[in-house]
Amino acid sequence: MRILIVNPPHPAIGSRIPDDHLPPLGLLSNGGPLIDDGHDVTLLDAEFGPMPLDEICRNIAAHAPDLLLLGHSGSTSAHPIAGKIAAGAKARLPNLKVIYGGVFPTYHWQDILRDEPQFDYIVCGEGEETCRDLVRALASDTDLATVKGIAFRRDGTPHKTPSREMLADLDAWRIGWELIDFARYSYWGGKRAVVVQFSRGCPHPCNYCGQRGFWTQWRHRNPERFAAEIARLHRDHGVEVFNFADENPTSSKKMWKRFLEALIAEKVSVTLVGSTRADDIVRDRDHLHLYKQAGVERFLMGMENTDEAVLSKIRKGGSTTTDREAIRLMRQHGMLSMATWVVGFEEETDRDYWRQLRQLLAYDPDQIQSVYVTPHRWTPFFGLAKGREVIQTDQSKWDYKHQVLATRHVPPWRVFVWVKAIEVIMQTRPKALWRLLTFRDPKLRHAQRWYYQMGRRVWFHELFGFLFRDKRLKQGPSVEAFWGESLEAHEEALAKPVRMTRLISEGRRSAPQVPAQ
Repeated sequence: MRILIVNPPHPAIGSRIPDDHLPPLGLLSNGGPLIDDGHDVTLLDAEFGPMPLDEICRNIAAHAPDLLLLGHSGSTSAHPIAGKIAAGAKARLPNLKVIYGGVFPTYHWQDILRDEPQFDYIVCGEGEETCRDLVRALASDTDLATVKGIAFRRDGTPHKTPSREMLADLDAWRIGWELIDFARYSYWGGKRAVVVQFSRGCPHPCNYCGQRGFWTQWRHRNPERFAAEIARLHRDHGVEVFNFADENPTSSKKMWKRFLEALIAEKVSVTLVGSTRADDIVRDRDHLHLYKQAGVERFLMGMENTDEAVLSKIRKGGSTTTDREAIRLMRQHGMLSMATWVVGFEEETDRDYWRQLRQLLAYDPDQIQSVYVTPHRWTPFFGLAKGREVIQTDQSKWDYKHQVLATRHVPPWRVFVWVKAIEVIMQTRPKALWRLLTFRDPKLRHAQRWYYQMGRRVWFHELFGFLFRDKRLKQGPSVEAFWGESLEAHEEALAKPVRMTRLISEGRRSAPQVPAQ
């Protein structure tokens, strides 16, 4: 079949303003198996530009595919533009069939199929095997009820088939790297870059996380094969920066250490950036030198809040003491730390923001990232927040970078002022500026200066948006009235395979060979 995969543009995210773009790993992961099945597959990455809606639809019509595949990593806030693309494409190609995937459609499949006729099929959960089976069924006119993990309309009514087991062997499904031109993608200040994934899932029960139920259990790729793939992408395609999409790649001390040692043995000079937990950094204090040798330049650590009571309420499982120690250890070993600070877990007061600023100063991270708590309908946190007032009803703004909930004691404008002021104070404090000027490691000096440059552009972009572009309600609906009843009961989108525990413990050394790319 002739298949076009479209990566929708995401205009709501302020951090899109840098010139760097990263390839859509999730779509490439679905493209690889479809190519191997003999389908004619093309990727249209509309993030470049970003491409206007009419131009996207014209490109789709010119390609004249049998199937259109849509998905985005930020699927909640990208859903409105995905819907417009699907509708515009069908207006030009009435017989076109649209397959839609991502975290948001996985849980909102019933609403989407009821209200949005432009979507024909929804892939629920991990897409590699499910999308492959769905396309096979469509090509052979097989009964769709035999395909696990999809939703579609049966006699005009939304219908979902039984959930599919999670992918136990992540090495069995190759990424369709041939769908991209590597020269177009960069990160970290113009360096050729891609997104990769060592593992899926997270073993921690943070109740606000929108990813936990989607990926279910933590699983990992074979460490040596994953290291070999990174080395091949560097040697064959000149990729310098590898941005990890993992929620928590370091979950297994043994497997992560094996990966680091395997990558060091490949003797390639690459940059690794991603996210982890502060307690994993502290756990690995005896071999953090391997992180540096392998190429780790920065890890984002989700510290979420500086209040122990809040950390306990959201089931974070960390502590402020561990957070501070992780930052110190990373600096000691020549790596950058980024602390994520989330606003909105509690009904904060001005005093709380002042206390959080003082705590962040005590943490002394190299970088910070402030985001706003966003209650996804399928998370346990949704139940805690269901009575709170929504001030942002534009779904495209539900991207963690816009205030969507009101706070009881501080109006939105003052919350914004606190957040922007804390960002400025943290990045212009004397310690931070001194480090910026005196980094001996040229790679870290480049990375930190790029971060400051991009941070300044994003800061003014978000200020302009708050003042002149974004519209907030003075008296909005409750979270439950806006989204509907909780979907927490459906949080685990995928069933667990019987052999999952043994496969993880073995490290899956016997994975099949990846086809040449």
